Amino acid sequence: MHRFKDLEIWRLSRNFCSDIYETTSSFPESERFGLTNQLRRASVSVPSNIAEGCSRKSNRDFSRFLEIAMGSMYEIETQLLISNDLNFIQTKKLNSLLQKLDSIIKMTSKFKSTLK
Repeated sequence: MHRFKDLEIWRLSRNFCSDIYETTSSFPESERFGLTNQLRRASVSVPSNIAEGCSRKSNRDFSRFLEIAMGSMYEIETQLLISNDLNFIQTKKLNSLLQKLDSIIKMTSKFKSTLK
């Protein structure tokens, strides 16, 4: 078992979740149950799945939870791009978020490859 609080990917994804909450707070009220909710739920899912995976007894099980977290990351990427298409976030903010997300994706992928 791993200690999730010691994992850099967990810390970064938790901070990224806060970035998503801050970003979506300026979305239109009409999106409260749309993109705002989707982005927030997906962003919470990432560190949550990393933490849950840490509780598993085998690396194979942990790896599966990392796959789920990565799926949420790609979901976030798509939703951020759509949010930009709809002018809910500026391109500069989008690029900053995508850069952070890309870093978390790469770190998670690399970490996952060490669990084999």
